[in-house]
Amino acid sequence: MDLLDNLALGFSQALQWHNIMFCLLGVVLGTAVGVLPGIGPTATIALLLPITFGFDDPTSALIMLAGIYYGAQYGGSTTAILLNLPGESSAAVTAIDGHEMARSGRAGVALAVAALGSFVAGTVATVVLAVAAPPLAQAALSFGAAEYFSLVVLGLIGSIALASGSMLKALAMIVLGILLGTLGQDLYTGTPRFTFGVRELYQGLSFVALAVGVFGIAEILRNLHDPRTRTRMVSRVANLWPTRAELRRIVAPVIRATGLGSLLGVLPGGGHVLASYASYAVEKRVSRNPREFGHGAIEGVAGPESANNAAAQTSFIPLLTLGLPAHPVMALMVGAFIIQGITPGPDVMIEQPALVWGLIASMWVGNVLLVLLNLPLIGLWVRMLTVPYSVLFPIIVVFACIGTYSLGQNPYDVLAVAFFGLLGFVLIRAGCEPAPLLLGFVLGPLLEENLRRALLISRGDPSVFFTRPISGVLLGLALVALVVTVLPTIRRKRDVVFAEEE
Repeated sequence: MDLLDNLALGFSQALQWHNIMFCLLGVVLGTAVGVLPGIGPTATIALLLPITFGFDDPTSALIMLAGIYYGAQYGGSTTAILLNLPGESSAAVTAIDGHEMARSGRAGVALAVAALGSFVAGTVATVVLAVAAPPLAQAALSFGAAEYFSLVVLGLIGSIALASGSMLKALAMIVLGILLGTLGQDLYTGTPRFTFGVRELYQGLSFVALAVGVFGIAEILRNLHDPRTRTRMVSRVANLWPTRAELRRIVAPVIRATGLGSLLGVLPGGGHVLASYASYAVEKRVSRNPREFGHGAIEGVAGPESANNAAAQTSFIPLLTLGLPAHPVMALMVGAFIIQGITPGPDVMIEQPALVWGLIASMWVGNVLLVLLNLPLIGLWVRMLTVPYSVLFPIIVVFACIGTYSLGQNPYDVLAVAFFGLLGFVLIRAGCEPAPLLLGFVLGPLLEENLRRALLISRGDPSVFFTRPISGVLLGLALVALVVTVLPTIRRKRDVVFAEEE
């Protein structure tokens, strides 16, 4: 009964007309940035974070930002199928068979299958989120400082293991993020740290300036530098609805991919990317005609698209129950909570039930809006691909600077955006993934605070992290994850999984 009561509360929030409009705005924006290669939901949410400061209702702000994220999972498949150019990294595997279907005149069927699979998976995964979140949040209330420290360590180690590219570079980005997160006056003593005498740094770095620079501006510079990401090829689309035989073929892949994506979505790092690749590998293994894969297999579209959308929904579980982001978009959602004056964590479900359950219920509303919008608007998304980047990018930069400045009325934040934009571009060119940097920046202060609290409570005894059962188990899991990741066989498989994304 508690679940039904909570869902009733959630739908009473999600179905308010203004929240429906914000959900619609979010999923439309998400689909649009998923369609446009090189932008993506991370950069978009980072750019829009300053705007949410002016929202009267934090529920509306979070509903819109969440809609951008899972809407981008829908939109990313459009360019993957039509142009063989994934708008989202998780849609890279969809391009393998989706584009082959488009070349053989079945683009409409591929797009319809992607939309239907995404809708079913997103709906089921939202049920998983609604069922799993309350007991996990209740369990998290028993966590002390030692347990939270160990949980953050596990999350950071997991993000290193699941980050694309070199693990050593991912570790370096985590450390850099933690160092940037500790910049400013110490909370306990007031002593300036790493400020180099610059008074503007005493309050620490702006999360919004860092996120907008590293993800928004850096992505623009990367696209301007690499003309291959701005390729233009427009396809004509017809015959949108699959046949009965094709619908029967996708039922089992969608079911398997939904379960797989729901499980992998809670992993730190690229859970939605891994879900897509894992689903494709599973479908190819169980198929009666594995040679069809790579040449237009409809299961090769239905499985990955269902998996990445299921993962997109369940990635909210660690955020809403533990206050820990599973990947960069969730880290930005943490920033949105903080901007609204809310401390993310298990207490949020108790103190702000209308917000949490309104957000969960809005995902059902968003999935319905997406399936109703995506198929009729496919022609619009295709035409969007013709927008010149010379027009699009200056507009994005201007709005990013205006939004960041308006948040604190501080011109120094605009300079910080420019600095971190250049830094992000340099890191990308050096083969370093910026995502672990953002996770380190968000989790670094939490790591330091709980380390100090645990040591204060234990009077400086570090064994408290190992003698407390939950903390010891979490640190053990972190050690296992680190050891397994460096094994040669695992490293080779990991490189293969992320090769297409790069």
